[in-house]
Order: sequence, then structure tokens, then C-alpha cells
Amino acid sequence: MPDQFIRRITKRTFLSLNVALNIVFLLSIWLVSFSKPVGWFTGFLGLAIPYLILLQLIFLLFWLFAKPSLAIFSLISLVIGWKQIFVVAFQTIKPFASTKTLSSWRIADWNIRSFNGVGAASQGMAVIKKQISDAIQQNKPDIICLQEFNQSTDENHIDLFAKNYPYHFFAANYQNKSGSYQSGCVIFSKWPIITTRRVPYPDAESLLYADVVRGTDTVRIFTTHLRSFKFKKEDYEGLDKIGAAEEDGVEASKNIFRKMKRAFQYRERQAILVRKTIDASRYPVIVCADFNDVPTSYTYHQITHNRLQDAFLKGSAGLGRTYMSLSPTLRIDYILSDFNWDVKQFAIIDEALSDHFLLLADLELKK
Repeated sequence: MPDQFIRRITKRTFLSLNVALNIVFLLSIWLVSFSKPVGWFTGFLGLAIPYLILLQLIFLLFWLFAKPSLAIFSLISLVIGWKQIFVVAFQTIKPFASTKTLSSWRIADWNIRSFNGVGAASQGMAVIKKQISDAIQQNKPDIICLQEFNQSTDENHIDLFAKNYPYHFFAANYQNKSGSYQSGCVIFSKWPIITTRRVPYPDAESLLYADVVRGTDTVRIFTTHLRSFKFKKEDYEGLDKIGAAEEDGVEASKNIFRKMKRAFQYRERQAILVRKTIDASRYPVIVCADFNDVPTSYTYHQITHNRLQDAFLKGSAGLGRTYMSLSPTLRIDYILSDFNWDVKQFAIIDEALSDHFLLLADLELKK
């Protein structure tokens, strides 16, 4: 009798937890996919979705062994949320071929961390700049989009690419008072650029685009860097304190929460403007960006919604990590295109020269 009572209580407890999980999971995937702004909390929901998927899978397996008929709850939720599973799922690794078809456009995208390097590679700025330039150009891309690119009156970094890329568009998001130092995003092209525009965000940074002409085709190339959490060294130390349950971990968690909340608010506004600008394009579109947000986020869904395809998902490129810190599966950098393109191949390459990884894609216009 006591055993039956314990089993009954255990079953009801797990069933209640499963129902609660289903409600939170379905509400989360609905809110991050919503076409209108909902609020900063959707940013946290986007980060939580992969863990909610994992919990759903655990419940699914549990019920299959304990009482198969109750596995239907998690199964239905996972079927409804299949798109969220797809964007974070493991992809089959395929080698990136050095050669491409003559009609393909090879695109390189990279947040280069202001040429500062990482770890042991961070000494010798002149060496780092040359290494970054060589690492990109050895892949022979036709278009290069870089975030956190900088220029100064003393150092013309455009010259690192000018020989093979005679056309470029650089727009500064940050500069010192004299204007002698500037930092922002840049687009380099082998082919002529006929139109450029910088679309400033209401808070900081901007969206750039350049119309590139190749033969009879004109393509609009976008690049942008969306608001980051702006974590500093003490914030990363705070994350360690939270994990270790230290006394000052509470204050550290409050500071981190405030920075994340502010970034989610900014990115929500930025994503809406990006989406609006892309929708206005009369040319085929390619978007290279550091969203500072994951594929399960409101930012990602707002920008890609029914308009853009993700080269990572089309090109099959492994687990998808593009940023070296915080998580081994953090994909926050993207090469996207509209459906005028076929994605031929895609790769993520860790050159150990930035805290972000180099992205490459071969895209071909449909005729």
C-alpha cells in the first residue's frame, strides 16, 4: 500500500512538472517568433529554449519507460517546436571545398575584434593584422564583411585588402573626438559597388548595405553588429562567483541581469529596423552579421522570418559554435540570404585570431 501511494504521488508530480514545462516551452517559442516587439524578457526565453528542449527530451524518454501513453505531451510539444529544434540541432559536417563554381559568390564574414587577437596571439599588433587579412584572403572570397573593424589616421587597414578588393564601404559607429580613430563595419568587394547606405540604429551602431554589380546581376550586401551584453572582465568573474555560489554572487548576478536586459531591449529595436530595411530591398539579399544572439532568439526570428535562409542550416556545418566564450555551442554570427540563392557550401573556421570564428559560404543566384 505505501509503495502504491508513493508511485501515485511520484507519477502526479512528474506529470504536473511535464505539463508546466509544456506550457513554458510552447509560450516561449510563440513569443520569440512573434512578429511585433513583446519585451526584453523574450531575450531570456530565447536563451532558455535549448534547455527546455533538453528537458522535453528527458521527459519523453522517462514516460516511454514509465508509462508510454503519457509521452504524448512532450512529443506533441516537440513537434510543434520543430523549427526551434532545427536551428540548434547538430548538423552533419562537410568539408569546405577550396574551389567553387564560376557563378557562385564566395562570402566571408568575421568579427575581427579590432585586430586585437586572442590569448597568446594578442602580442604584436602588426603581425595580427597581417594574419587576419591573410586568413581571410587565402580562401579567395568575392565579398568580405567584417565587424569591429577599425581605422586611424596612422594606420590604414583598408590597405590590407585593397590589392584584391578595390571596392569597399566602411562606416564608423564609434570614433574619438578628433576623428583620427574610427571603428565599425566594412564591406569589401571584388566587383563594383554602385550604392551604399548607413542606417543608424536609434541607440548605437548601424546597419550597412552596398549594392554590388557583377555582370548583369546587382546584389545588396548587408552587414551589421547588434548590441552586445558588454560584459567586462569583472562580469565574467561574476559568472564564476555565481557558479561557485559565493557570497557576492548575488550582486554579480544583479549586474549581469541588468546588462543582459538592456542589451535585449536594444536588440529588439535594432532587429525590427534590420527587418524593415531588408524587406525594402529590390535586389537579391545577403546578410552577414554578428547578432550577439542565438538562433532561438527573438532577434534571429524577427530578422529571418519567412524572408531569409540560414547558410549554416543549408550548408551543414557541424555544431555551430561561432564565439569562443561562455558556451561551446554559442552561434551568434550568421551568413543569411533570401530565397533567390542556393547555398552550395558553408564553413565555420577557428583561426585563433579573434574571439569569433570566420564564416565562409558559397552562394549561387537562381536563374
